[in-house]
Amino acid sequence: MILVTGSTGHVGNVLIRKLVSMGESVKAFICPCEDITSIKELSVEKIYGDVTDIESLKVAMKNVDIVYHLAGIISTRPGMKEILQRVNVKGTKNVIEACKVMGVKRLVYVSSIHALEDAKNGIIISEKLKINPLKAIGDYGFSKAKATLEVIEAAKNGFNATIVCPTGIIGPYDFKPSQMGSLILSIMKGKFPVKITGAYDFVDVRDVVEGIVLAAKKGRAGQHYILSGQRISIDELIEKVCILTGQKIPKFQIPSRLLYIYAFFNVIGSFFTRKNPLVTFESIHILNSNSNISNELAKNELGYSPRSLDKTLKDTVKWFHDNLNFFNNLSLIHF
Repeated sequence: MILVTGSTGHVGNVLIRKLVSMGESVKAFICPCEDITSIKELSVEKIYGDVTDIESLKVAMKNVDIVYHLAGIISTRPGMKEILQRVNVKGTKNVIEACKVMGVKRLVYVSSIHALEDAKNGIIISEKLKINPLKAIGDYGFSKAKATLEVIEAAKNGFNATIVCPTGIIGPYDFKPSQMGSLILSIMKGKFPVKITGAYDFVDVRDVVEGIVLAAKKGRAGQHYILSGQRISIDELIEKVCILTGQKIPKFQIPSRLLYIYAFFNVIGSFFTRKNPLVTFESIHILNSNSNISNELAKNELGYSPRSLDKTLKDTVKWFHDNLNFFNNLSLIHF
C-alpha cells in the first residue's frame, strides 16, 4: 500500500495516475480544504488530514509500505515565512515521525532545486552543492532546505528515505493551475503581450513523476537527486507557446527596473485579490540566477531520462486547450 501526501497538486495527481496505471493500491492524503477535482475520478482511497496534524498522518499510514511526501506550500510571495515553516518543515518532521511509528518501509520526499544553495554563475548546480538554508533563495528555498535536512538526518539514523529535487515543473493535468500553467493559459488567451527577461530549467511533470518512482526503487537512503529538464529563456518559452497557439509573439520587452516596479504592485495587489502574484522580487531573482543544472546523478543511478521541452509544451498546450471550458471560470493567478 502506498500513501501520497499533496495528492491533489500538479505532481501529486500525476503521480497517483502513474501508480494506479502500475496496478498499485494508493491512499490519497487530502487536506480538508483542498479541491479534489484532479483526483476525483481516480480509483484511490481518499483520506482527509493535515501534515501539521501528526495523528491524522498516523491514521493514514496504517498498513502503508511506501510514503511519497509531496505536500507543501509553494510561494515566492512576501509574508509567507511562518506558514512555510509550519507546513514545509514541521509537516515534513511529522511525516518522518509518523512513518517511524507506523513502520513505513520507505519514504520519498519531493523537495525542490531551491533547497540547494544559490550558486554563482559559472558553477554547475549538482548534488555536490550543499543544502544550506542560509544560502537558499528566499523563504520558500529556506523552508525546503530545512525540510530536506530533516530527511537526510533521519536517513543518517537508519531511516530508509530518499529525496528528489525537481526544477521548474510544466506539463498536463495542471488543474489548479501552477504559475507556469497560468502563464501558458494567459498566452493562449492573448492576455500576456510582453516579454520577460531571464531563463530557467523546466521539466515535464510526467518525467518528475517517473523520477520519483525510480527513486523509490533505486534511490540511496539520504541521497538527493536533481530532476531537471532543459534550460530555456522565458522569451523563447513565450515564443514557442505563441507559435503553438497561434497568438502574436510579443515585441515589447519589460526593462528590468520596470519589472521590479511591476512586481511591487503585483504583490501589493495580490493581498487584496487573494490570488498568487505571477511576478515577485524573488521570482525575478530566480529567473536571473544561475540555472546551469545537471541531472547526471539521477540519470546514472536511477535511469532518469527527461523528454524534450518542445514535446512538453506541445502536450501541455493541448491539455489546456482540451480543458479550456474548465479554466474559463477559474480564478487564475493575479497579473
